[in-house]
Amino acid sequence: MTAIVRTLVSDLIDPRGRETLPALRCEGADLSYSALWNACDSFAAFLLDMGLAPGERVAVYLEKRFENVIAMFGAARAGLTFVPINPLLKSDQVGHILKDCNVRVLVTSDDRLAVLATTLAACEDLRYVIRVDAGADKPEGISVLEWTASGSTSGGKNAIHRRIDTDLAAIFYTSGSTGKPKGVMLSHRNIVMGGVSVSTYLGNHSGDRLLAALPLSFDAGFSQLTTAFHTSACSVLHNYFVPRDAIKALSEEKITGLTAVPPLWFQLIQQPWPTTITEHLRYIANTGGRMPRTTLDALRERLPATQVFLMYGLTEAFRSTYLPPDQVDARPDSIGRAIPNAEILVLREDGTPCAPREHGELVHRGALVGMGYWNDPAKTAERYKPLPGRESGFVLPEYAVFSGDTVYADEEGYLYFIGRRDEMIKTSGYRVSPTEIEEVIYRTGLVAEVAALGVEHDQFGQAIVLIATMADPANHDAKSLQKACQQALPAYMVPKHIEIRTGSLPRNPNGKIDRKALADTFKTLFAAGTGS
Repeated sequence: MTAIVRTLVSDLIDPRGRETLPALRCEGADLSYSALWNACDSFAAFLLDMGLAPGERVAVYLEKRFENVIAMFGAARAGLTFVPINPLLKSDQVGHILKDCNVRVLVTSDDRLAVLATTLAACEDLRYVIRVDAGADKPEGISVLEWTASGSTSGGKNAIHRRIDTDLAAIFYTSGSTGKPKGVMLSHRNIVMGGVSVSTYLGNHSGDRLLAALPLSFDAGFSQLTTAFHTSACSVLHNYFVPRDAIKALSEEKITGLTAVPPLWFQLIQQPWPTTITEHLRYIANTGGRMPRTTLDALRERLPATQVFLMYGLTEAFRSTYLPPDQVDARPDSIGRAIPNAEILVLREDGTPCAPREHGELVHRGALVGMGYWNDPAKTAERYKPLPGRESGFVLPEYAVFSGDTVYADEEGYLYFIGRRDEMIKTSGYRVSPTEIEEVIYRTGLVAEVAALGVEHDQFGQAIVLIATMADPANHDAKSLQKACQQALPAYMVPKHIEIRTGSLPRNPNGKIDRKALADTFKTLFAAGTGS
């Protein structure tokens, strides 16, 4: 546990000096920093006894609970790579991730394992499944181990693989513009410095209690662990099912900080808020898309003494900008300026800097820039590029993340988001690939042509709209298509509106479906009084 090598475990969960402080809380129970360290150490030994090589992947497919966090940090402690999987994903999406990064060990629950039985049979690299709650049935062909066995492992027979801060720590999957999700590789340094940077401007401290309401597979959700652990605070794990559960948790757990995405904020302002929340909720933070002004105003009315941080980030670089609370009144539409230890540039196509108020691409440089996309050099080269304009004496290039987002900066350097350059849909805090949705729909056999679009929506940022022609021309019923979507897609990918058309969908001069023309048709669909 040397402090020189900055790794997730040595920097974030070293218990020395805070042994009895609560690191995690879940369903009324606390886990101290000392207990978390010991559990991670035991789980690391358990994994190493399986003979895993340095950097091999350990996937975690669980709701928020102690075992989820222990599995991720325990894998990092062992010198392995953890892969958090969103618990909302369905079997096919989980199978893609397991196969794409050659996962060796999967940590999951018995009910999830039952759903994955057929999917796991096709995952040739998978060797072990560790289930956190024992069940009667085990899928054939895969060795299923019980979580309880890890608690009795101490100091295993295999030494921990030595890792340094630039080694791979985790792979976070995020949707790409042209198909299935791709794995963003993050080093120990990326993740640790992200926690340091964010906790610095949020002012986190050991008295904080942060509500982890977002999925831990989402970079902003995982940040609720790193910012808490870096400052000896407590992360309260919460699986909310209805908005009032989140409000109840804020009150009962005396939460001091909450980070959420616009759709959750929209849901929360529909609920009654106990007046006592203002006594302890020190700050709220928004990420995953622009917060509508009406939502922001409603939150500030309910929380007059609570600081508001508006943030922007992307998984490839974790977090990029924030707007300080004292600037919210003056520029509520701004995404702020660079976070500590990062530089944000606005560049033209030729790599030269844009003038104030000139539109360009947001480019992020600094310690939080990730390591590229797992096993995908082509997509890595599109997003991670050498930074132009470095001094001539430098021999090795510096790589930055080119976000694909169009922004501009005002004369004081505050940034404003304009839109995405690609066709990605930003809904409910997630980046969703239209192609991924369309591939699922085509597999149903119900459609001849289909196009998925993102349409502006006050609650979701963008709502997913599906336009299709049916394989059976006599079928004009969208209900069967909606049902197929609900069965095959996680909830945030299910279209909010489906339109069935006859004939062919419009084409552009290249013969491709004209998404722009379709988008123009639906751009006012969800305007007040015109849509659902």
